[in-house]
Formats: sequence, C-alpha cells, structure tokens
Amino acid sequence: MSKDKKLLSSENLAEIVVLGMQEKKGNEIVRLDMREVNGSVSDYFVICHADSNVQVNAIANSVEQEVYKALGQDPWRKEGQGNGEWILLDFIDVVVHIFKTEKRNHYGIEDLWGDAVTQAYQSA
Repeated sequence: MSKDKKLLSSENLAEIVVLGMQEKKGNEIVRLDMREVNGSVSDYFVICHADSNVQVNAIANSVEQEVYKALGQDPWRKEGQGNGEWILLDFIDVVVHIFKTEKRNHYGIEDLWGDAVTQAYQSA
C-alpha cells in the first residue's frame, strides 16, 4: 500500500469517527493530526466529551457502528467501556478518546500533544 493511500484512508477513517460522534451529539469534537508529531504511534487522535456516562457509551457505540458500516472494520482494541468515564477505541491509525466532561478537563489530552495540527468540528 502506498503512503498516500494509507494517509488518505486514515484521514477518511477519522472523518467517519467524527460523523459517529456528531450523530450522538459529542461535545467539542477535535481531530489532532499526529502524522508530523515525533513519537506518535497513530495518524490521528479524535476527541470529544459528553455530560453523562450513558452518552459517553452511546457515542462510542455510534463511532463503532459508523466505522463498521463504512469500512467493515472493528476497533483493534477497546478500553473503558464498563465505566463510561473515558472510552478509548483504537483503530490503529486513528485513536478515539471519548471522555466524560470532567475527565477530559482533568487529563487535557490536547495539551499533551500541542505540536499536532488541530481541527475542531461542530456537533450535528
């Protein structure tokens, strides 16, 4: 697979993740382009938050459904689905972080990766 094709596919995957977040009204959706960040293991981080554990879980389910519908791909790894405080979906090239509001503020993921090019999205 050529590098251009890989980058295009990870960008498309990130856009599908954003759509899944928008479907369930994820707050402050941000895509961090990690391709030029030293030490990064993925192409993109996509981050949002929600006010309740139920909504955090609903957003995660929506992201999984949208990605599967579009690409037939399940996450390689999932973390945190039991508590609904911070769910991580790892699609290898795209890592998805869905936080409960106060957890997002506490961890400040965007601040840790300040070198990344950031794109913000509106909820649907």
